Amino acid sequence: MKIIIIEDERNTAEDLKETILKVQPEAQVVTMLHSVREAMAYFAENEAPDLLFCDIQLGDGTSFDILSKAHLKTPVIFCTAYDEFALSAFETHSIDYIMKPFDKTTVARAMSKYRELKDMLSPLSHNLILELLEKRNHRGDRMLVRYKDKILPVAFTEIALFYLENELVQLVTFEAKSYFVQKSLEELEKQMGISFYRINRQFLVNKTAIKDLSTSITRTITVNLNVAVAHKPVVSKQKAAGFLDWLI
Repeated sequence: MKIIIIEDERNTAEDLKETILKVQPEAQVVTMLHSVREAMAYFAENEAPDLLFCDIQLGDGTSFDILSKAHLKTPVIFCTAYDEFALSAFETHSIDYIMKPFDKTTVARAMSKYRELKDMLSPLSHNLILELLEKRNHRGDRMLVRYKDKILPVAFTEIALFYLENELVQLVTFEAKSYFVQKSLEELEKQMGISFYRINRQFLVNKTAIKDLSTSITRTITVNLNVAVAHKPVVSKQKAAGFLDWLI
């Protein structure tokens, strides 16, 4: 089994490598990558492994950036100090979500999950594991909203944006339908995953709802949407680089 570790703390990466090899001595840790930049350069020239161990928050971005931009279709075990990324993690091909500090027991349990899936689905294990994870991780692909005396399911793919006005959060669909949502933008940001971006305190926007961008001499970015809203969302110059990186 070939494994790659993505972890920006080099000592932690070494500790994780030692722990993995104690749990599964026959495994091969091919390399350890310490940043988004390094990982993108590596996967541009090399094949993906059988399994990834990923920290989430890296010095120059997140491992979600790597998985999406490098188009990796590899089972992932996340190993992180932050539990707020759990919902986004389970939108990827994730097998487990280990909280730091990890130990032999938590790593062994995660590895066991991978082996069980592989054994169960052998001999076409890798592709079938990905298919199973894809189905499992997209069960929560809709939310319920109230409209008059009804409760309606709305698929995530139908949602253009959420915006906060007068302390109330509204959901707007690509068909320009609007519903009030009984959740804060902070909760929705965690739930909706990497397809949505918190532009400012008022807007959480779906990537596919963005028509184009306008810049100003103050280096802020006005986001032009393909749905009508009362006020166009504006990205501050402090968030501009992160926003543009997400949009690519």
